[in-house]
Amino acid sequence: MLEQIVEPLLIWYEKNKRSLPWRDESTPYHVWISEIMLQQTRVEAVKGYYARFIEALPEIKDLAECPEERLLKLWEGLGYYNRVKNMQKAAREVMEFYDGKLPADYEKLLSLSGIGSYTAGAVASIAYGIPKPAVDGNVLRVITRITENPSDILKQSTKREMEKNLEKIMPVHAPGAFNQSLMELGATVCVPNGMAKCECCPVAEFCMARAHDTVLEYPKKAAKKPRKIEEKTVLIIQNGQEFAIQKRPESGLLAGLYELPNRAGYLTREEAIRCVEDMKLMPVYIKEAGSSKHIFSHVEWHMKGYLIKVASTEEKQVGELIFADKKNSKKKYPIPSAFSAYRKYIEEDF
Repeated sequence: MLEQIVEPLLIWYEKNKRSLPWRDESTPYHVWISEIMLQQTRVEAVKGYYARFIEALPEIKDLAECPEERLLKLWEGLGYYNRVKNMQKAAREVMEFYDGKLPADYEKLLSLSGIGSYTAGAVASIAYGIPKPAVDGNVLRVITRITENPSDILKQSTKREMEKNLEKIMPVHAPGAFNQSLMELGATVCVPNGMAKCECCPVAEFCMARAHDTVLEYPKKAAKKPRKIEEKTVLIIQNGQEFAIQKRPESGLLAGLYELPNRAGYLTREEAIRCVEDMKLMPVYIKEAGSSKHIFSHVEWHMKGYLIKVASTEEKQVGELIFADKKNSKKKYPIPSAFSAYRKYIEEDF
């Protein structure tokens, strides 16, 4: 049945595809960067980041040689920072083993750091015309609806089976366009969280879920475990025109990024003052800075903040704290969006 969707999808895609910067210039490097950025991030949000990233690091060599703090700053706001760290590892592998060019070989692409079957399939098919599938969440949703597949799409076995089935029908003359047509259909027509736009779908006549009025029942997913909730107190410590930040550990969540000092649990004013005194600083003023929440894939941070002014010190570093002015806070130090509610205190024009 799936072979019937190929030609209608290709015709529809050619007429309806969105103009996107990485499509307009689909070099292997550009496809790779865009596909990594698009994981867990909306297309509209990615456009600006992509343009800045490519302008700053136009070649694989530039990515391989970029200082880590500058790299993380370019990625700031996209989240999932291990993605860009793995990209740099892969870029260095490409420089060492493939003469600075992404290999035109699916298995070799798959061997690079941070590149799984989806990204390898996207680069192979779009940039090199190699008939390999690229199965992401959009494709999983489209195909499970067309076939009324009851398998849990969060299982790797479901994805592998779909890759196998799609590879059998992959058009050798247009594998990249076919993969992108499935992605585009899932992003614009066969959408999640609501009724799909079946009246606009070029393959509606082949869709079993539409025929049986079960579109909203697919795809099937096992219930996720509830996220762990962590309560934190964020300390916005002001020393004259400078504010305190600190570097996170090199492993774990948000590894190697900078953050505002914080402590587990909700501190009272008195506890917050004592905490700052324990940092060998002298608080002279404190006020509440509001509450905030940030959701990661497996944990939620529930935060309350205090703005605390301290007696002036000329020291640029006190223990683990680094004092930076607003200009440097914004331009130099990569601070994750988890602290976005409090960054207005420490960055210019935020």
